[in-house]
Amino acid sequence: MNPKTNSSAYNLEQEIKRWKGFFGVWNSPTPKIGVTPREPVWKKNKATLWYYAPSEKKYRVPLFLVYSLVNQPFILDMAPGNSVIENFTRNGFEVYLLDFGIPGYEDKDITAIDYVVDYIQKGVRRAIRHSNAKEITLIGYCLGGTLATMYTTIAEEPIRNLIVNVSPIDFETVPYFKEIAQASKEGLLDVNDLLETTGLVSGRAMKAAMRMVTSPIYFSPYLSLLNKAYDDQYVEKWKRLKKWTDGHIPFTGAAMKELIEELGKGNKLIDGGLKIHGKEAHLSNIHANLLVISNDFDRLVLKEQNIRVIDYVSSKDKTFKLEKGGHTTRANDNHLPPLLANWLPSRSEPIETK
Repeated sequence: MNPKTNSSAYNLEQEIKRWKGFFGVWNSPTPKIGVTPREPVWKKNKATLWYYAPSEKKYRVPLFLVYSLVNQPFILDMAPGNSVIENFTRNGFEVYLLDFGIPGYEDKDITAIDYVVDYIQKGVRRAIRHSNAKEITLIGYCLGGTLATMYTTIAEEPIRNLIVNVSPIDFETVPYFKEIAQASKEGLLDVNDLLETTGLVSGRAMKAAMRMVTSPIYFSPYLSLLNKAYDDQYVEKWKRLKKWTDGHIPFTGAAMKELIEELGKGNKLIDGGLKIHGKEAHLSNIHANLLVISNDFDRLVLKEQNIRVIDYVSSKDKTFKLEKGGHTTRANDNHLPPLLANWLPSRSEPIETK
C-alpha cells in the first residue's frame, strides 16, 4: 500500500475527529470535577473546610489550602491525574481545603478581615485539632495567598511554613489600569457608594474585570481546543478548565471596599499601618519558613507585586522563585511541581519508617 495514501487517509480521519470534537463540546456535559475523596470537618456560613486523607501519611505537618475569593477552588482538584490535591495526598500529605463558598446578598457586609479571622484562623484551629498536629503549613493561591499572609501576620497558631502562590501583596506597582489606580489613590475616584449600594460585585462583573486585565480579546482557548479537538483527553481537560474560568463568583462589597482602601490605596501590608482586630499586621511578624512563587507569563499578578515580601518578613528560611507559566499553571499540574517536591517535604517533619 502506498505510504502517502496511508498518511493522507489517517490525516483525513483525524481532521474529521477534530471538527466533531470541536463542535461536540458545546452540547456535551462537563465531566465530573473534584473526585478526590474528602470529608467536611468544619462549616461556617457558606464556607466548608474539607479534609483529604493521604493513602499513607508520611509527614506530621498537614497542609491548609486557601484559595481566592474570585473563583471556586475546584481548579485544585480537576480530575484524577490533574489535581494539586491528589498530588499532595499521593505524596503523603494530609490536606485541608478552605472553600469559602458562594456569597449571597445577605453576606455583603463580610470584610476581608472577617475572612481572615472568622474563616481562615478558625479553620486553621479546627484543622490542627482534627489532625492532632503541632504545626501546620499554609498555602495560599492568588488572593487566597494575600489573605493567608494577612492572617500569618497576626496568627497565634503554630504556622510552620507559608507558601504564597501568585498572590498580590505589594501594590506600589499596579500592572493594569494605572490611570484608574492612581486616580483612586488620589481620591479622585471613589467606588464606595457603588459598593454600598449594590452590596455585591456580581460574578459576571468579576469575570469581565478579569478578562479586561488578562484577555480583552478572548479567543486563544478556542484555538487551543480546535488544535487538539481530536484528543478526547485534552477535550475533557479543556471543558473542566473552561467551566472554572467561566465560574467567577460574587465578591462581597465590604471585602472589596476594604481591600481597595487598605491594600490598593494604602499598600499597608508593605508600608505598615494595617490592623486586624486591633493587632498590628506587620510582615515582620512572620517567622514561618516562607516560599513566594511568581510566574513569568502571569498577566494578572506580576512578580513586582510579591517579590519584595521576603525583604520585610523575619523568616530566616525564605525564598522567592520565578517559575515558568501563567497565573494558573501550577494549579492543575499532573504531578507535584519540582519546586514544591524539593522544598516542602524537608520542612514538613517526615515520619520515620522502620
